[in-house]
Amino acid sequence: MAYSLLRSAELVSAVGGGANLTDAWEELLRAHPEWSDATRGAVRDLTWGTLRDYGRADPVLRRLMQKPLVEPWQALLKVALHRMETRPENLHTLVDQAVEAAAHGAPGLKGVINGVLRNVIRQADQVERWRGADEVARHRHPDWWIARLRAAWPAEWEAALAAGNLHPPMALRVNRRRATPAQVLDAFTEQGIAARELDNGALLLERPCPVDRLPGFAEGWISVQDAGAQWAAQWLGVQAGRVLDACAAPGGKAAHILELADVQLTALELDPRRARRIAENFARLGLAGEVKVGDARRPAEWWDGRPYDRILADVPCSASGVARRHPDIKWLRRREDIPRFAAQQAEILDALWHILRPGGTMLYVTCSVFDEENRGQIARFCARHADARRVATGGRLEHQLLPTAEHDGFYYALLSKLA
Repeated sequence: MAYSLLRSAELVSAVGGGANLTDAWEELLRAHPEWSDATRGAVRDLTWGTLRDYGRADPVLRRLMQKPLVEPWQALLKVALHRMETRPENLHTLVDQAVEAAAHGAPGLKGVINGVLRNVIRQADQVERWRGADEVARHRHPDWWIARLRAAWPAEWEAALAAGNLHPPMALRVNRRRATPAQVLDAFTEQGIAARELDNGALLLERPCPVDRLPGFAEGWISVQDAGAQWAAQWLGVQAGRVLDACAAPGGKAAHILELADVQLTALELDPRRARRIAENFARLGLAGEVKVGDARRPAEWWDGRPYDRILADVPCSASGVARRHPDIKWLRRREDIPRFAAQQAEILDALWHILRPGGTMLYVTCSVFDEENRGQIARFCARHADARRVATGGRLEHQLLPTAEHDGFYYALLSKLA
């Protein structure tokens, strides 16, 4: 446990310094190929859990310490506090392990770490009052994030924040060219894997499961994809014709389109490495789609001049709707980032609109819960483009899916270009 606490503290400290968690995690795995599955699982659980519980440690450490420790030892305290709150049955053992972790790199801080953590145990009731009086600690999100959701969704904001702190659900998309949901569910039942089908055909697992244990995964029957993301291909209304999935990596939505309809699909991605992942996913699923590397804001660099019938504009965004999967987002995002994302999204939308044929449709998608990237973005776009019309999907002109126990947060709006 001491080793896992220390490695987790290093990751949390790196994120606190601005590092991307996925990149830092992959770098750590490359540095430690000798790790067992148990070690990898322990370090990952501690790190993701600590970051998901954003802000829980701060009101406690502010009162129990005169000044923060240097990193990664301040992060070690946060990891330990997370573990103490979520696994309270072994508190004293955990304190000993945290002190042992400090002994490997900062033996002079052993007494401080021991004293802080034992004070947390002794003052357990007071610790809970400190956390209860702090809005960031209660909701485990930054204060500006809480304020934005409260203003936009006065009836739903607390439930959305609470869902954003859960472990993310694991949902699967069935490749209709190779299997049916009933076939997949029957195969799961034989293996003792509990799952159910949702309204849009997504299969929701009762418990997450490694993909190599899922019957049919290697054969291309299924793919991992959040249930909320599986509305995209359906609401785009794919039929025969030319389809562009802009900003397509890792390719789940593009693959879903190809699974549902015989179309000429181009998957566009700016990052060559991520573009290769799209091609790999197509190959596993037996799908034929074109993959191009290019910037959606600059069609002149990659477009062949023939207009598209449908465009999926799954634009870069704050990713605020998927923060429970990438909990570093809550540490790394700043309120001033949102206008920057909105400006980039507007640039992409304007560029893509010019290569959509008259009479064609474009589905705007984000995994954000912030209005500036969603409702506000579409309102501004329609004000700029007189030939844009909103089109209802599922009986509504737009869909803001806030995070729930079944799916992540997404926004959808379908636009038609006047002929």
